[in-house]
Amino acid sequence: MNIDRTTMLDKVKKETDFWDIVIIGGGATGLGAAVDASSRGYKTLLLEQHDFAKGTSSRSTKLVHGGVRYLQQGNVALVLEALRERGLLIQNAPHLVKNQSFIVPNYDWWEGPFYGIGMKVYDMLAGRLGIGKSKKLSREKTLELLPTIESEGLKGGVIYYDGQFDDSRLAINLAQTALDHGGYTINYAKVTGLLKTNDAVSGVKAQDQLTGEDFEVNARAVVNATGVFTDDILEMDDSDAQDIIVPSQGVHIMLDKDFLPGDSAIMVPHTEDGRVLFAVPWHDKILVGTTDTPVESPELEPMAMEEEVDFILDHATKYLTGNPTRADIKSVFAGLRPLVNTSGSKDTADISRDHTLLVSLSGLVTIAGGKWTTYRKMAEDTIDKAATVAGLKEQDCITEELRIHGWLKNVDREDHLHNYGSDKVAIDKIIENNPKMGEPLHERLPYLKAEVIWAVRNEMAITVEDVLSRRTRALLLDAKASIEMAPEVARLMAKEAGHDKQWQEKQVEEYKTIADRYIFSG
Repeated sequence: MNIDRTTMLDKVKKETDFWDIVIIGGGATGLGAAVDASSRGYKTLLLEQHDFAKGTSSRSTKLVHGGVRYLQQGNVALVLEALRERGLLIQNAPHLVKNQSFIVPNYDWWEGPFYGIGMKVYDMLAGRLGIGKSKKLSREKTLELLPTIESEGLKGGVIYYDGQFDDSRLAINLAQTALDHGGYTINYAKVTGLLKTNDAVSGVKAQDQLTGEDFEVNARAVVNATGVFTDDILEMDDSDAQDIIVPSQGVHIMLDKDFLPGDSAIMVPHTEDGRVLFAVPWHDKILVGTTDTPVESPELEPMAMEEEVDFILDHATKYLTGNPTRADIKSVFAGLRPLVNTSGSKDTADISRDHTLLVSLSGLVTIAGGKWTTYRKMAEDTIDKAATVAGLKEQDCITEELRIHGWLKNVDREDHLHNYGSDKVAIDKIIENNPKMGEPLHERLPYLKAEVIWAVRNEMAITVEDVLSRRTRALLLDAKASIEMAPEVARLMAKEAGHDKQWQEKQVEEYKTIADRYIFSG
């Protein structure tokens, strides 16, 4: 079915009755909550100020994992929950989530036994939802699997298995899943205030960011799922509300596959800032990160700092014989973690990644913290609470076994269109009807013209950035190539959506301004 944002928004603006649940925020947490609420049969609306997954949820390390670092910290409960959710997500979105082998290279005599035992505990905690057994590797086997690993002093390695996914593609599929179950998910609709009746939250004020039109929505329950912007909504509710979010910036760089050929990823369990460092194959490139840098205030387009990029390059050079430099970086991106600080800790690496659920005196339900892997459990807890607060009829959560839009079990991972799952058939049809749509948009990337058409028609892509950053991942994989693709993407979008030449030019200009920030020329 074609998804028409305008038609949907018109219905929302004309609706005078109450929605059961209105969710503010279209990242992993908000979209998960929309899927949960709509699949229970609640009348559900989600409003996102920009595009789905514009913020943190498109800028992750692309891992569905239990969290080896949390095991080091002794947070077994979080690891248990995350490993269980990892198993469920692999079952519920097999077109987007896959098993990924990770190798911990050992350079000290004690590392082999130490990490070997640690990974056995990790396997054990996964139980029947485990995806592969860890084992110790000889020096020779480690070099065979990681031919570009630094060999000097290498003693061997430990191999283990975790999940890997495409974060913004999953976000789009979650928005579609909510729609499939009768919910409404609308991007570029910013909540500007809360409606109250007798001091209780009874809806939201919002603005259509494309037309500037203001509208109001009545709701029995309102959920604040705005990630790093959580405090802004809490302040709308209560001007004296205490800030609870401590934003922490994580930076990643993208390198060519030559730096780490083969299928295995590298996991470095301890860096100078106490973080785990990953070098992971992703979309035929290598993703390396991440950092943990406290930042003062959140923004939609955070910038990587020079010292963060140098930190990643320094560590990559220690472990990769290719010794990547700044000139090798294809793209650099930064994301902000919405950490909830109730401990008073100044070190963001020490702040728990557990999620936090709060109910204000007004009845506003706030969900904060957490991570992509546990989005489904966070949503379940949130909708349980929201339904109780609003006095809604009790309905059981069904998302543990709910297939996410696009579900397809056996996909050909060599074909980049596998990310669309069962929707791939419709994209193939676009190409069949017009073979020109099967042409690539750029010689260095696999994306096709048909994907632009599909994104406009069926995935609520409004801007060139929506297409190049989140419907495809061109911006993250090769920022310069994505800039070169922008004029053709704008032309295809304009033709599909009925925009003029001026719109195209403005879009290309705006996109270049954003994409320039992903090119590291420092």
